[in-house]
Amino acid sequence: MASGANRVDLDGRPIKPMTICMIGAGGFIGSHLCEKLMTETPHKVLALDVYNDKIKHLLEPDSVEWSGRIQFHRINIKHDSRLEGLIKMADLTINLAAICTPADYNTRPLDTIYSNFIDALPVVKYCSENNKRLIHFSTCEVYGKTIGSFLPKDHPLRDDPSFYVLKEDISPCIFGSIEKQRWSYACAKQLIERLVYAEGAENGLEFTIVRPFNWIGPRMDFIPGIDGPSEGVPRVLACFSNNLLRREPLKLVDGGESQRTFIYIKDAIEAVLLMIENPERANGHIFNVGNPNNEVTVRQLAEMMTEVYAKVSGEGAIESPTVDVSSKEFYGEGYDDSDKRIPDMTIINRQLGWDPKTSLWDLLESTLTYQHRTYAEAVKKATSKPVAS
Repeated sequence: MASGANRVDLDGRPIKPMTICMIGAGGFIGSHLCEKLMTETPHKVLALDVYNDKIKHLLEPDSVEWSGRIQFHRINIKHDSRLEGLIKMADLTINLAAICTPADYNTRPLDTIYSNFIDALPVVKYCSENNKRLIHFSTCEVYGKTIGSFLPKDHPLRDDPSFYVLKEDISPCIFGSIEKQRWSYACAKQLIERLVYAEGAENGLEFTIVRPFNWIGPRMDFIPGIDGPSEGVPRVLACFSNNLLRREPLKLVDGGESQRTFIYIKDAIEAVLLMIENPERANGHIFNVGNPNNEVTVRQLAEMMTEVYAKVSGEGAIESPTVDVSSKEFYGEGYDDSDKRIPDMTIINRQLGWDPKTSLWDLLESTLTYQHRTYAEAVKKATSKPVAS
C-alpha cells in the first residue's frame, strides 16, 4: 500500500508527494514505473501516451486505492497544445517517448530522427522555460562502437576493460559512417542529450539523463500478431520470445557474436525511483542503468532462453533451435552494430547507492513465463467458439 508517512530520501529527509508528468507512460518502462509509483509512493502521475493498454490495470476500476492519483491523457506530443500546460502542472517531467526498435533505425530513419530529437525539443524547452525538473530517457546506444572494436581481434588490448567498459563521463561516442543509417537513433539521442546538458549549463535546467542497458521483463515490446502488429521486428529478446512461442528457430544475426548485458525491469525501476526522490543527488548527472554481471553473446542468450522456455512451458526444444541470418537479410541495407556494451556503474553507485540484483536466468524466467501465459491466452481466445444457448 502506498504511504508517504515514513518515506525519507537517501539523506534522511522526508519525501514530499509530487506530481509527475510522464510522457510515454503507456509503454514498457512507463507501465512498470507507474505501477511502482502507485503501489509504493504517494506521488501523482499525469500519464501521457497514445495508447494505455499496458496501464489499464492501473486505471480501472475506479475503486483501486490509488484512484485519483493517476490520470491518463491521450496525447501525441508531436502536435498537441496541451503538452506545455501538463508540464506546468507537474513538479517533474519524465520523457520516455521514443522510436527505439533497431529494425526501424535504417528502414525508418526520418521517423527515428524526428521522434528522438525533433519531437523531444518542446519537452526540453517547456521544462527549461517553466523551471521544471526533467528526467530524460536516452539509451546506451549513444556510446556506439567501443574503442576496442577497432583493434585487431588478436590484439592484447581488446581484453583491457578501459577499451570496452562504457563510462558516462569518459567514453567517446563512436558511430558508423553516414550511409549506415542504423546510427540514426543513436545520433538523435546523443544530440538531444547535448541539448539537455546545454540547457542545464546555460539556463539552469534541473535534469537527469538515463542511459538504459537492455531493460527486460513482462510487457516488453510485443509479440507480433498477439499484442502488436502482425508485421514488424521487435528487439532481440522479444524476437527470440516470439520464435520460441511459435516453435520456430531463433534467428542469430551475423552469427550472434555481439555481446550485451541485460537487466531486470524491476531492478531498473528501483534506480529510477531513487532519481525521482533524490533530486539533489541526481540533478546534473547522466546515469548508466544496467547489469554488467549479466553479460552474454546473443548466441548464448538464445541458448539460455531456449533452456528457460523449455522449463516454463513444459515443451521440448525444437530440432534446430537456431539459424544464422545476415544483418542485411534481417534488418535491411544500412545496418551496423556495436560489439560490446558493458556499463560502468561507478557514478550511480556513488550518487544513489544502487546496484542491480536479479540474475539473467531469473529475469528470463519471469519474462518468458509472462510471455508464455499471454500467448496461450491469446491463442485460446482466438480459437474458442461461442457456445450455443
